[in-house]
Amino acid sequence: MTHAIGPEARIVVGVDGSPTSKAALDWAIRQAARTGDLVEVVTAYYWFPMPIEDIDFKSVATRVSEDAIFGAADPGSPVKVVPKVVNGSPAKALLQEAAGAELLVVGSRGRGAVSEALLGSVSHYCVHHAPCPVVVVRGGRISPR
Repeated sequence: MTHAIGPEARIVVGVDGSPTSKAALDWAIRQAARTGDLVEVVTAYYWFPMPIEDIDFKSVATRVSEDAIFGAADPGSPVKVVPKVVNGSPAKALLQEAAGAELLVVGSRGRGAVSEALLGSVSHYCVHHAPCPVVVVRGGRISPR
């Protein structure tokens, strides 16, 4: 793997608020501390075209991202962590954001309906279609700062 130099050297990590996505973020931050990469935290939301009133999906996704970053990022760390909230299906959004990235990091399963699956649908899709190497983090334990 060739390591990019400059502002494009980044690790993209998918975060949906699940324990495995938080563990993926923790892993990505630790990896970025070794490589000097920026960590781009991608949280996708999808508005369903049905009558759901008073739900601001973008605000909910933004809060999920902020909470995960607050729980994983050490304020004294030199690792730059940048949140990015996007509208769209999680798998496609992650692949789009991973273009040009050093790594794409995802949890083994997220908040989907089939939480007992061995590998979630988003992580499975990313493994097979990503434009860069993919790291799938299993488990939900977040190591201490």
